[in-house]
Amino acid sequence: MTLPDRTSFSMNFVRLALVSLLCGGLSIPVLAQDPGPLQLPPASRTQSPPPPKPQAQPAPETQTYHTSPPPQGIRSPGDNPITNEPPSQPVDEIIKRFAEREAEFKLERDNYTYSQSFSIQTLDDDNRPDGEYRMTSDIIFTPQGKRYEKVTFAPQPTLQRIQISEQDLDDVRNVQPFVLTTTELPKYNIKYVGRQQVDELSTYVFDVGPKVIEKNQRYFQGRVWVDDKDLQIVMTDGKAVPDIITKNNENVFPRFRTFRQNIEQGFWFPVYTRADDWLHFHSGDVHIRMTIRYSNYKRYGSTVKMGTPTEVKQ
Repeated sequence: MTLPDRTSFSMNFVRLALVSLLCGGLSIPVLAQDPGPLQLPPASRTQSPPPPKPQAQPAPETQTYHTSPPPQGIRSPGDNPITNEPPSQPVDEIIKRFAEREAEFKLERDNYTYSQSFSIQTLDDDNRPDGEYRMTSDIIFTPQGKRYEKVTFAPQPTLQRIQISEQDLDDVRNVQPFVLTTTELPKYNIKYVGRQQVDELSTYVFDVGPKVIEKNQRYFQGRVWVDDKDLQIVMTDGKAVPDIITKNNENVFPRFRTFRQNIEQGFWFPVYTRADDWLHFHSGDVHIRMTIRYSNYKRYGSTVKMGTPTEVKQ
């Protein structure tokens, strides 16, 4: 996210909606209870310098800000420790197999329609929302089978201390629902951490980070939990990198946690992302809360049954 008056990526609401329409598709109580040992870059978004204090107006008492409750069945490692128990097969083989499963999942998810609601709030010193950006969209198909994103609800933003950038919206589609396929695997360093029980799931835990950060490319850096039976990612905790800092612009990104659920047999779909973090700007820190909810997954297409024709009498 960026600061309103300093970022070259500042965008008004109409432009954001257009970007969402043109760029086809692709968060949980307090953020991660087990953030992991990674020393991640400071979390923040592009920010504008705050307005002069005399002109700043508090949010009206009657103004309502919306938060998205997590879906039922969201799993969490809670206080369960990460053990040093070795895996049942070589680590390299596990990584290879779960990347293959992730590639299968990506192809499968690309055949689904779903709804996506995204919101981000800035919080004041009393931890109360003082600005919000919201957008709800459907990821659907045209009659010709082309997948695209249709914005269904986007009220006027009330954010004053930060602005949403193109990178933020792109991360919502591609980084928060992180998928580590065989194609993406060579771009990342992957380190086996151990095993951890996530509710009833037994998982392998890996730390993940980009080997090299190339210009204009976005990456995930953090930790992933892989179910030891389905060999698919069931939870991620980390952030989008890199932060984009230039002479006239600060575009920084929060740490988030994404949960998946077994929507289709053997395939774990993102259902909820949440971030509760401080964005660190030279002009001061901004506390933000972000949620993304993915719902109404439906496989695209119809089934036509062929059989013996029968006469239908009027």
